[in-house]
Amino acid sequence: MLSRRQELAAQLTLALPILGGQLAQTANGFVDTMMAGRVGANDLAAVAVGASIWVPLFLFMTGVLMSATPILSRHLGGKAYHRINPLAQQGLWLALVLGVLCALILRSIAPLLVWMDVDPAIRPMVSGYLDALSWGMPGAAIMLALRSYTEAMNHTRPVLLISVIGLMINIPSNYVLIYGKLGFPAMGGVGCGWATSLVMWSMAIMMMVYTHRHPVYQHAPLNLRQRHFERANLAYMLRLGLPVGLSIFFEVSIFAVIALLIGSLGAQVVASHQIALNFTSLIFMVPLSFALAATVRVGHARGRSDQNGIRVAVQVAMAITLVVGITAASSLVLARHWIPRIYTDNGSVIALASYLLLFAALYQISDALQVCANGCLRGFEDTGWPMVMTLLAYWGIGLPIGYGLALTDWWVEPMGPAGFWIGLVAGLTSAAVFLGWRLRWRLKQPLSEPEVSASTPFAS
Repeated sequence: MLSRRQELAAQLTLALPILGGQLAQTANGFVDTMMAGRVGANDLAAVAVGASIWVPLFLFMTGVLMSATPILSRHLGGKAYHRINPLAQQGLWLALVLGVLCALILRSIAPLLVWMDVDPAIRPMVSGYLDALSWGMPGAAIMLALRSYTEAMNHTRPVLLISVIGLMINIPSNYVLIYGKLGFPAMGGVGCGWATSLVMWSMAIMMMVYTHRHPVYQHAPLNLRQRHFERANLAYMLRLGLPVGLSIFFEVSIFAVIALLIGSLGAQVVASHQIALNFTSLIFMVPLSFALAATVRVGHARGRSDQNGIRVAVQVAMAITLVVGITAASSLVLARHWIPRIYTDNGSVIALASYLLLFAALYQISDALQVCANGCLRGFEDTGWPMVMTLLAYWGIGLPIGYGLALTDWWVEPMGPAGFWIGLVAGLTSAAVFLGWRLRWRLKQPLSEPEVSASTPFAS
């Protein structure tokens, strides 16, 4: 069993490259927004509306494909190396299906744009942007499946390396396709979609080459020449991942609904809310990265049937994210007047955003703890009840409280956007309590055999 200091070093080694990769991928959205905005307001609006549709789909797909990580980690921890290739291939099969399905959804989005009452002037551009981007979704899905494989192997460096290269490809691709350079027509916002597709496939190909050639994978290689299709394990992977994808969707959707409800309060309120939300979303990448590392570490300990190792991994992960949460909360309080100035020089917007960042500071600790607890539970391959708990916390507690405080006089005079942020504090704190209780219960249970045996051959 590793000491706490050794476990801390292991989790830091895993999490920091993941964090760098997450930040690089987040930067792609910033680059798209900035470069489309320089063309014109319609192009910027089209990219923004398109992103509000494809990003939740991408995050749902990400959550579902996370299911491969704890399964592969468990087998690697148990040194069942002969099972890694078949199981990693089930992740790839699942990725291909999800990628094609998401692509078809994006190419059939026109009726939704009418239902959403999107400005008719930008609908064709939104549809063109999503059509172009849809071609990259299978590539993105393959990249995510391979990311689960390499993270389970305790090798997260390629996630950072390839994400940074993807960002470097995105910038010149946007420049060429948006503005019409090197003989290409100027496509405006639609060019962002084609550039993103190019980045998605480039990252998938780079990850395939890296995992095929790097010696770190030699003891458990992914060999596609020996094809495996295992219905039972594929179904188990889907059943494990679907609640994770839905949990992410519930969390993303509540922020989207709040943004729509705040829309009635005026442009300055919307801008202030968006600034606070955008910055805190960036901060969230830190505890999320440690949660992804915790999934791997718990999975490895389960594979070794090491109950004490599991407990140490959970304790270290929760301690790290507690420190992250405290640091984030303190930083937001101290820098709340400076942060909005990154986005705007409007005094009213700066003042309101600074006020809202105080509420954001209140939930940093609970947000960090809830995402870490969820990551640990994924390591136990426990995803069903966490989905129910997050649904109750976000939609049963957070949104009703936020709506009641912000827009009604049910309890007090309407508080405006601050009411919604209090609702977020309540929802995320509830999620931390529920998931913490579930994790504590899980730690007390004896280690059980997985529902699908690692040794059962289903290959065809």
